[in-house]
Amino acid sequence: MTDTSLEFATIRELATRIRAGALSPVTLVETRLERIAALDKRLHAFIATTADRALAEARAAETLLRGGHDLGPLHGIPYAVKDLYDVTGLATTAGTRLLAGNVAAQDSAPVRRLAAAGMVLVGKTHTVQFAFGGVGINHDHGTPHNPWSPTPMAPGGSSSGSGVAV
Repeated sequence: MTDTSLEFATIRELATRIRAGALSPVTLVETRLERIAALDKRLHAFIATTADRALAEARAAETLLRGGHDLGPLHGIPYAVKDLYDVTGLATTAGTRLLAGNVAAQDSAPVRRLAAAGMVLVGKTHTVQFAFGGVGINHDHGTPHNPWSPTPMAPGGSSSGSGVAV
């Protein structure tokens, strides 16, 4: 169920549609997860996705919003974090296989704050090793590819996965 009108919508537009009841947070998250599944094999934006968590958070957001409890302008909006931030149950590798076993016991402060604002975590994005590098190439976990280029092209920067995911 891909809604092409969501592909280039701004966060403000999505939030407005959610509050107007024209868009469900669950539908929004489902379409984002579908898009990640369809494109990430080629783009390599994500090192991990959190589909179960995302759908649970989206259902919770929808329930709260329908009940008149709005946590703010980002409530129900999906997001991803760079693989430098802890997410419970996922490895935080900082882009290196040296930290493959570094599984987080709890969410980092930024992830907790975004959750408190009602945002919905869909995954963790690739970074270069230790977030140190301007080209965006990662030999350990795969290099994200510029989605606008027909041939694989590194998007540059330590936030290359985040840039591609947008």
